Amino acid sequence: MQHAELFIILAAIFGFFMAWGIGANDVANAMGLPVGSKALTITQALIVAAIFEVSGALLAGGQVTNTIRGGIVDIQLFANSPQLLIYGMLAALLSAGSWLLIASYFGWPVSTTHSIVGAIIGFAIPELGVDAIKWSEVINIALSWVVTPLIGGVIAYLLFISVQWLIFNSKNPFVAAKRYVPGYIFLAGMVVSMVTLTRGVKHLGLHLNIGESLLIAISFSGLISLVGIVAIARLRTDPQADSQFHFARVEKIFGILMVFTACAMAFAHGSNDVANAIGPLAAVIAVSHNGIVIGQHATLPYWVLILGAIGIVTGLGMFGYRVIATIGSNITQMTPSRGFAAGLATAATVVLASGAGMPVSTTQTLVGAVLGVGIARGIGALNLSVIRDILLSWVITLPAGALFAIIYFHLLAWILPK
Repeated sequence: MQHAELFIILAAIFGFFMAWGIGANDVANAMGLPVGSKALTITQALIVAAIFEVSGALLAGGQVTNTIRGGIVDIQLFANSPQLLIYGMLAALLSAGSWLLIASYFGWPVSTTHSIVGAIIGFAIPELGVDAIKWSEVINIALSWVVTPLIGGVIAYLLFISVQWLIFNSKNPFVAAKRYVPGYIFLAGMVVSMVTLTRGVKHLGLHLNIGESLLIAISFSGLISLVGIVAIARLRTDPQADSQFHFARVEKIFGILMVFTACAMAFAHGSNDVANAIGPLAAVIAVSHNGIVIGQHATLPYWVLILGAIGIVTGLGMFGYRVIATIGSNITQMTPSRGFAAGLATAATVVLASGAGMPVSTTQTLVGAVLGVGIARGIGALNLSVIRDILLSWVITLPAGALFAIIYFHLLAWILPK
């Protein structure tokens, strides 16, 4: 295709901008819990995210990705005008990146997927008409705004209440922790194993069914539970120390668990969401090289994954602290035990929703889980004005992505060579 090199260079620049936004917003969500509860410092969170996001993207990110996430529009409708598809995909990358930049500036945790979907709708409707959009898919995404945060919130509420009841409200929290924490370790191991097996290694050629995945998850969880039992048994405490000392020791144990959960979620996010989020970049490369519109799935060059991984780490390091503050302390005050409940609930909801074939936003599920923990402490523990702003940002993500895409699409069509 004529001007193919120009289109690919622009796609790489815009794709990096999009990845920067993912790091500043999406990845910052997951790191908000360990940072907010002081289990990790900002610097440590950046290192953890860099290692596990990049590992997930490069080791298990796959070489094939959805060119349009969720099949919102049939890409073959652009068969007679491949250049318009290129303009649209470039506009989608710019649009989603712009919205993520704005949301991150205000500390709003929003969905990257929904930003891209809004952008796709924005450039597709003017060119193909309203009927080209698969509105049933859009409705499913809108329903996920309610369903997955609700599930995450309920699970987080129950988890946190169980921790309070079994451990913190007992006569000797440290002794109770020795008894019950191995069970929470096993539960965490099961959930993060299933997240990783179902979302993190699917591109490595490991075709595991549910039974095989469960067997691996149970074996792994049993092993880390044994390690946890040994490690906790070696901890010593002063029987004469006050309850505050015991609480601090117990919170430290949950802090380690939460870091483990955050690492697994970062790996799964890197392997699954990064590749699909930069799907428009894969589409531009494929169309530019071939001169024709390819199918719904496109080959993803390895350098694209590297570009995305670098962009993510850069975005998290430069701007992620704003969203980290929202998740970690502005909605409700975090401690390691509260963060553990919220993180584990998020991972469990992702497993359940993915297994049921439901569209799931990790960001919105995490916010719902944080709300569940806050509600368990009482409504007074929640910052309602922050919650209002977050809910509003969710509602306007799709239309904002669409509006930006319309503007960028016409601008690019006017500026770029025909």
